[in-house]
Amino acid sequence: MSPAQRRVARILVDTPLSHLDRPFDYVVPDDLADSVVPGCRIKVRFAGRLVDGYVLELADDSDHEGKLAPIAKVVSSEPVLTPEIAKLARDVADRYAGTAGDVLRLAIPPRHARAEAHPGGATPPEPPAIGDASWHAYLHGAAFVRALGAGESPRAVLNVLPRHEPERAVAEAVSAAVRAGRGAVVCVPDVRDVARWDAVFAEALGPDAHVTLTAADKPAARYRNFLRVSRGEVQVVLGTRGAAYAPVHHLGLVAIWDDGDDLHAEPRAPYPHTREVLLTRAVETGAAVLIAGHARTAEAQSLVEQGWCAEIVGDQPARRREWPVVDVTDGTEHGAAPARLPAAVFETVRGAEGPVLVQVPRRGYRTSLVCDQCRTPAQCPACAGPLVQHRADAPLVCRWCATTVAQWQCGECHGTRLRAPVVGQLRTAEEFAAAFPGRAIVTSGGQTVLDRIERDESALVLATPGAEPVVPGGYAVVVLLDTWLMLARDDVRVFEESHRRWFNALALAAYGARAVAVGDSGTLQGLVRADPAGVAARELADRAQTHLPPVGRLATVDGPEAVITGLSTREWPPFVDVLGPVPVEPGRDRLILRVPRREGLALAKVLKGIAAERSAAKEPPVRIQIDPVAF
Repeated sequence: MSPAQRRVARILVDTPLSHLDRPFDYVVPDDLADSVVPGCRIKVRFAGRLVDGYVLELADDSDHEGKLAPIAKVVSSEPVLTPEIAKLARDVADRYAGTAGDVLRLAIPPRHARAEAHPGGATPPEPPAIGDASWHAYLHGAAFVRALGAGESPRAVLNVLPRHEPERAVAEAVSAAVRAGRGAVVCVPDVRDVARWDAVFAEALGPDAHVTLTAADKPAARYRNFLRVSRGEVQVVLGTRGAAYAPVHHLGLVAIWDDGDDLHAEPRAPYPHTREVLLTRAVETGAAVLIAGHARTAEAQSLVEQGWCAEIVGDQPARRREWPVVDVTDGTEHGAAPARLPAAVFETVRGAEGPVLVQVPRRGYRTSLVCDQCRTPAQCPACAGPLVQHRADAPLVCRWCATTVAQWQCGECHGTRLRAPVVGQLRTAEEFAAAFPGRAIVTSGGQTVLDRIERDESALVLATPGAEPVVPGGYAVVVLLDTWLMLARDDVRVFEESHRRWFNALALAAYGARAVAVGDSGTLQGLVRADPAGVAARELADRAQTHLPPVGRLATVDGPEAVITGLSTREWPPFVDVLGPVPVEPGRDRLILRVPRREGLALAKVLKGIAAERSAAKEPPVRIQIDPVAF
């Protein structure tokens, strides 16, 4: 056998089976010797089927004692899997009790042959020296950019002030990193953010200095942009979750905007969070870190308190000056019951000289209904599901089975009148239109989310959290309605998430604007003080008492009731705190496992072993999530 025939390729086979999550050795046939290169896509015969895989490395021999099977086909000689991303995939898989193959499906877009045919080899353009003007408003901000320009790797958590464009500040940081000969990866929550940031990046860095990577891109364009990065033609990547794995050469900066947004949590196995992927890359490559947002998460606060990240904030006078003044009202007047449109809100909106933003916690019209007499929830006569109403002249309809109910009668008191304990932004729009007839009512939420509206001094915008459109010059007044309703959600992160959405809404205010929040003054003091860091510190302290992430590690295991019951009674390591099982739906239960942070990898290894046992026995898999955003 010739030396060429003895060449061995270590292959990562594309399989979701946990017990097969390791490299396998294959022989490189003579006729494929010139086309098999590390990082390329191939096909191999595996368990009787022809499956995809990636070449991790080439070797002269193998530790396998039996006969090695040959590589069946080279799909493409394009090296799309770099050693850094291969190691990142393994580390992320180990962190989240998943498989490297699952991670690579998130990291590498599907192949597009026509895109590969484009010639490569272009050198990355040198970005212009755009300075650090956006950072002068923050303590130690300019020093962070200077460190990047000097080739250093600072790590920081930035709390962005209203009207201080975060996209421009990040572009200046990216420019400093690139001019020092290094690349950058910037991740934002969704494609609306990508579009806005892309325009600023193109203006600041030059039209061809970066690429965008999102799942919404057309396959050919997405793969072409990916190849430009992997070939070293571009050093800057802007995108959503998948961009965190972009194979940027000489990575020098990883940045994430609004890391508390749940869109950063991957909905596919192994469910990694973008922030954790970027932090893992930073540790592996020695890159700088920037976590930016109007609010701050408990995870970011933990990095600050540990000293791993520096804190970049405006000083107290700057925060007081830039954030709108927030008045809090509980909605009551002279001891009466809380009003839907409190006098404080009415007077502030009526006196506003410019557009007004009203954040409404629920979308829709009347999102829940109860009997007006006995307050019994209105149920569908067909399936007992909840009844809703989509507009004033619409009939009642069941949220579960869509049955239309022409005439409803309460099953308890036989009353026929209904009331809405919670109303959505459409019903609120009707109320505000009647109260302020001179205002032009605009709604944003649900299936109709507005990214931006033209400035209209008479505009009154009612939006659900996260759907607030930008208006040039900012809003004259921001109203946060029913804050108690957002805080009443069944979510372990409800306090943090509610404040994130409130700070994001307040950040859309104009200079000198006013804001009114309807809720409890004690709970909303973080808004009154314009203190996102204080809110995050309080949240982190609460998490420490309950040993929840980021103080501890937490995992959920979902599966059939009998399977979860069996797992709950098995012998777990002594550091694992087993909670449950609890039902999540008929026939399915959930087990919650909690460990100290230092035992996080050990817990993931145990769970990976359980998944491997089940896949080897050809039993149905269980759903494993490490540090889920919600559970």
